[in-house]
Amino acid sequence: MTNPFESDDMDYAVLRNDEGQYSLWPAGVDVPDGWTVARPPGPRAECLEYVETVWTDMRPAGLIAATDGVPRRGGAGPVG
Repeated sequence: MTNPFESDDMDYAVLRNDEGQYSLWPAGVDVPDGWTVARPPGPRAECLEYVETVWTDMRPAGLIAATDGVPRRGGAGPVG
């Protein structure tokens, strides 16, 4: 059985959570709570390229806010 999260033959959506983390998600599978679609479904390679382009800081948004003093998206201020 092929892992649905690693198949080059399937389309994927790119999901993003409130912490600014990204995930590839098999097209047609319900988006889990806490995640939104950042890029509509497409070939896995294109989705990976998108993630590599937009997710340049792997730290969660809360950590970025705590260490850099940058407000979190969604209006929340720095943690602390």
